[in-house]
Amino acid sequence: MSSRNGRYQAFIEEKRGLDAGMGFDPLWMPDFLYDFQRHVVEWVTRQGRGAIFADCGLGKTPMQLVWAENVHRKTGKPVLVLTPLAVAAQTVEEGEKFGVETARSQDGTPRNGITVTNYHRLHHFNPRDFGGLVCDESSILKSFDGAYRNEITDFMKRVEYRLLATATAAPNDYIELGTSSEALGYLGHVDMLNRFFRNVQNTVNMRRKHGKASMWRFKGHAEGHFWRWVCSWARSLRKPSDLGFDDERFLLPPLDERELLIETETIRSGLLFDLPANGMREERQDMHRTVNERCEAAAAIANELTEPVVLWCHFNPEGDLLTKLIPDAVQVKGSDSPETKEDRLHAFSRGKVRVLVTKPKIGAWGLNWQHCARVVYFPSHSYEQYYQAVRRCWRFGQTRPVRVDIITTESGHNIMQNLKRKARQADRMFSNLVAHMTKAMTVDNTRTFTKTEEVPSWL
Repeated sequence: MSSRNGRYQAFIEEKRGLDAGMGFDPLWMPDFLYDFQRHVVEWVTRQGRGAIFADCGLGKTPMQLVWAENVHRKTGKPVLVLTPLAVAAQTVEEGEKFGVETARSQDGTPRNGITVTNYHRLHHFNPRDFGGLVCDESSILKSFDGAYRNEITDFMKRVEYRLLATATAAPNDYIELGTSSEALGYLGHVDMLNRFFRNVQNTVNMRRKHGKASMWRFKGHAEGHFWRWVCSWARSLRKPSDLGFDDERFLLPPLDERELLIETETIRSGLLFDLPANGMREERQDMHRTVNERCEAAAAIANELTEPVVLWCHFNPEGDLLTKLIPDAVQVKGSDSPETKEDRLHAFSRGKVRVLVTKPKIGAWGLNWQHCARVVYFPSHSYEQYYQAVRRCWRFGQTRPVRVDIITTESGHNIMQNLKRKARQADRMFSNLVAHMTKAMTVDNTRTFTKTEEVPSWL
């Protein structure tokens, strides 16, 4: 009878849609954590498999390291920390700073305590060697191809304790949260969609149809339940007060975003004057057509400065020309070896390079550049890339106002409008997540069933 009752209770919990913790009480909680960081680490350790969606500069790295050290002490096995390019060395430095045994491995050899490596070296490692896994800047998984993303998810599923950490969980697409849930071992992506969303085509097809992606909307009753479910396996904060703590030490300086609209010497064939591009094909053509004008405007800004500045572009011709126009610029491009990329990114981090030219998909994740307060950006449709690129400099710990010059042309009008729309969506998503998280933290999840289960007489 008791076993049947246990199975029934488990069934009820599953139908409630809340994912219970499967972790343990922390074994070590150091003094160097701030109060809100301690709160998050205690929660995610008891959760066992969880996500930290914390804004840039709120200390995800020390929180990850303390969580990993607790898992190491609990399991007696090393914990693997996966990071974007050039962030591995920074994580090891943070470990040394906080006195947590942390070492880097590039050949698959586990280190004692916490092992740090880059995402692209994961194939060298065996999941059976580790008691836990941390995916740092986990939102970067969306930028990998499907096969590689599946490899990372499959690796995670074979590790007992799991942690995802990022500032932008799903900046403008709620259903991307299903990818995080599935990696942690909770609801799969498709199961999440079927439970909380409906397809406007009334199908469960995830593929593009007639060149258009499937559109999903919340079911009429499901939005509140969806956010409550997310908060059962994630903690989200843009500032400590989102969790009820003091913001005094975590106040951002002003951010000055300036859109610099430049005139182009050439216009699209068949037009008397420049007009916004219509569609991705025209936008791409116009980006290549206006390379000289945009790069000259960006170089003029960098050459007038004596302080550090980072310039973000998207195409090799842009990066090559910027490097040519700015005498002391150093470029990090996709064709560089991983070692060269890492050396140049760290040279900028340490102040040995004044002007850095690179692409968001190469250097926009995880690095701390509070020494730099000037950013020049060529916009694209990716709000996440823009957000991450700016937040390398405009983050907690930055002491100066940060200025961002966005170089655009008339033909890029629709790109800027799309970026602004996605920014509004991101603000709404994070506000919803924080609001429902606050409610979820006060929900009483105790079992309220009082009647004893009875087996029907016909059985």
